[in-house]
Amino acid sequence: MASLVVEILTPEGPLWRGEASALMARSTVGKFTVLAQHTATVGDLVASVVRVEAPEGPVTFAVHSGFFEVAPGPEVGETRATILASVAELTSDIDVARAQAAKERYEAEMAESRDDDGARYALAAQGVARAELRLAAATRRGALA
Repeated sequence: MASLVVEILTPEGPLWRGEASALMARSTVGKFTVLAQHTATVGDLVASVVRVEAPEGPVTFAVHSGFFEVAPGPEVGETRATILASVAELTSDIDVARAQAAKERYEAEMAESRDDDGARYALAAQGVARAELRLAAATRRGALA
């Protein structure tokens, strides 16, 4: 029987691994879904919510960027989907108040540095984008952003 095994990896170590019926994510060319017996492929991931349809229900992650690979697994009929993310977290682990505070802090940093320092402004803008993804992921659990 065909099966799909999904693994989400970060520099800190494995974040999640398990059987799934589908993996939904977004790359620079658009949204995609991986199912068992998917064609082998590799690609990039943009900052978005990644959704895994696991037997116990949907599991969602805020993935800030990375890469994915789909390849045959070691067992006959097995497909492996691996996400290598620079930063990723389970949406259920996101502290909404902390993410909102970070967004406000980075927005203030952007306002202060708008005319002074392009690099400081760019870093603050990246911080706002990360905080907004975390907030969107936490408030739309299960939605593919």
